[in-house]
Amino acid sequence: MWCEPFGSKIDRTNISKMRSSYSTLWRWWCWCVVAVTVSLIVTDVGADEHNHMYEDHEEVVLWMNTVGPYHNRQETYAYFSLPFCVGAKQSINHYHETMSEALQGVELEFSGYDIDFKDDISPTEICMVDLTEEKHKAFIYAVKNQYWYQMYIDDLPIWGVVGKEEDKKYYIYTHKKFDISYNGKQIVDVTLTPERKELLRVGAKIKFTYEVNWKPSSVKFEDRFDKYLDPNFFQHRIHWFSIFNSFMMVIFLVGLVSMILMRTLRKDYARYSKDEEADDMERDLGDEYGWKQIHGDVFRPASNVMLFSALIGAGYQLTSVVLCVITFAILGELYTERGSMLSTTIFVYAATSPINGYFGGSLYARMGGKQWIKQMLMSAFIVPALVCGTAFFINFIAIYYHASRAIPFGTMVAVTCICIFVILPLTLIGTIVGRNLDGQPDYPCRVNAVPRPIPEKKWFMEPAVIILLGGVLPFGSIFIEMYFIFTSFWAYKIYYVYGFMLLVFLILIIVTVCVTIVCTYFLLNAEDYRWQWTSFMSAASTSIYVYMYSFYYFFFKTKMYGLFQTAFYFGYMALFSGALGIICGTVGYFGTNLFVRKIYSNVKID
Repeated sequence: MWCEPFGSKIDRTNISKMRSSYSTLWRWWCWCVVAVTVSLIVTDVGADEHNHMYEDHEEVVLWMNTVGPYHNRQETYAYFSLPFCVGAKQSINHYHETMSEALQGVELEFSGYDIDFKDDISPTEICMVDLTEEKHKAFIYAVKNQYWYQMYIDDLPIWGVVGKEEDKKYYIYTHKKFDISYNGKQIVDVTLTPERKELLRVGAKIKFTYEVNWKPSSVKFEDRFDKYLDPNFFQHRIHWFSIFNSFMMVIFLVGLVSMILMRTLRKDYARYSKDEEADDMERDLGDEYGWKQIHGDVFRPASNVMLFSALIGAGYQLTSVVLCVITFAILGELYTERGSMLSTTIFVYAATSPINGYFGGSLYARMGGKQWIKQMLMSAFIVPALVCGTAFFINFIAIYYHASRAIPFGTMVAVTCICIFVILPLTLIGTIVGRNLDGQPDYPCRVNAVPRPIPEKKWFMEPAVIILLGGVLPFGSIFIEMYFIFTSFWAYKIYYVYGFMLLVFLILIIVTVCVTIVCTYFLLNAEDYRWQWTSFMSAASTSIYVYMYSFYYFFFKTKMYGLFQTAFYFGYMALFSGALGIICGTVGYFGTNLFVRKIYSNVKID
């Protein structure tokens, strides 16, 4: 058994067996990482436009993506769900290039437009549409709801509006004018101008046309995405002010924690040392209280230890994923490639599964857990189950709406395979290693056989109150950044200031640790030894305030409407808030665990 070496003396044979087993597990981990890499990345290779190099007169593909209401960014449908028509050129079969594109609702379809590199095209007819009653109603509905559409040329996104309402009459734009700039053999800019309004009326014959104009440009290829960014929005003074405000909060909290550690605890140590020098009668008559009195119960295992260790393991993994993805986004500018951010997140999450198993499995073993396989399964699937459950629930609504956000069955199978054949084995490896290397209790104080009764205390020292108050300051350090993140996801801003995000995330970690230490000190001083869950939940309560802020943002900062968009928004905001809560809770427990071990290891216990 894997846990046997810790119950007996380890001999050389056992060491040899363990080394052989670890070597086998390491090879399995490498194969699993390669499998995830192949499934997520290798499909990016082979598309014609991916080398971004064109010869004169070479074909340039215009992909039609989605169409949908402007105020509901996530409610999108296939471009040809409206009665637009395809160009005369023969269609090119296209499927989702990556799994992340399918998850994001990307629906690339060949436009049929005949476009060649550096070849100007005068106004050319695409097709003629007879406006039947059904087609007329579809276009009227799209114009009423301010539908916009998205296209791609050489991976550059292009947006345009379907039509316009004037004097209670509805018009549709029938001409698309493309101005394409090139630098050498590379496309560096694309601009679409919708022109020629035509009144929508039943029985009308509408002719759709397009033209293409090529012009040289001095813009470098690596800078071509800059036109989509909005420096005035993201680098506004309020953004810098929020960073400064959060930094000052960090200084205050670090000073507060230092004062507790250096002054308050020093007085406690001095008083307890004086008590130890007194005789038994004086000690019995003395006023004994505070955190030292519960030294025999403070390291008692948390209630529902299986769920607790699973959340801690998932929190360590999510924290690693956030740090890695932000770092990759800073170094690689992931926002410039379609679906690359989500692909990177999936890959990093799968590859960091051993972190989940190691910390969750070792904590469960230290707390005396026996059903480690059940704990490993819970730890591996707790986050994927939440994500998939939310996504599949919204998927039913998307299917009802015939939206492009509906996840294809093949993508569901791929996600399930990643969970079963990649995440689960890697979590198993981490759990086995964690149980064997760090699964033995090493508490500085022994645990009493009988739990000590918890005395009554004032209402503001109750764990529920501490939990609710614990998330206020961490939320205060990030709520301004939340506005920018929400706007980039739910509106039409591309988030690119990942340096700010990394700084804010580090500030959040420091603030969470400091606040949780202070909350735990007050709890222990009230002789309440239930600090494990309290430290986790007091930090995790930050997610409650983030979710409450999402309601404010929805009703006062957006114009979203409809069942689909509302379910999509609040479903994924609950998922985002929950993941943030797990991260903050784990960070809070990590800092508090070090704090509790430190103060009790410095006190002499008879």
